[in-house]
Amino acid sequence: MYRRAGAALEVLLVHPGGPYWMRKDAGAWQIPKGVPEPGEEPAATARREAEEELGIRLGGPLEPLGEIRQAGGKLVTAFAIEHNLDPAAIRSNEFEAEWPPKSGKMKRFPEVSAARWLALEQARTVMLPSQLPLLDRLEERVG
Repeated sequence: MYRRAGAALEVLLVHPGGPYWMRKDAGAWQIPKGVPEPGEEPAATARREAEEELGIRLGGPLEPLGEIRQAGGKLVTAFAIEHNLDPAAIRSNEFEAEWPPKSGKMKRFPEVSAARWLALEQARTVMLPSQLPLLDRLEERVG
């Protein structure tokens, strides 16, 4: 998701929820994303994930940004859409995980713990490194 703030281009990045990410900042922020359901087209996955992770329904055309492979091996097909939202108003779905580890206790965590609008230069300093090419592609596409 992107918006224009005067002459600057800003992107919406999210911070993953859950215990693994809770103390990480630089290198942890990323685009909203998820795993496609069987037979689901990538654009439909992008719209569904925006609804699940941000609590919003996206209308309008999605602009393809292509694919990247994250450091962990996950293949991500990314899209861009111009849309403005208040990051404080996001509503994320939750997942369940054993916490603390080996305790046998299950705890619920939001899939997304926070969202933030960032200028491209600032986004490059906090974004998951393997997703950085998406910022270049967005800048080339929408300038």
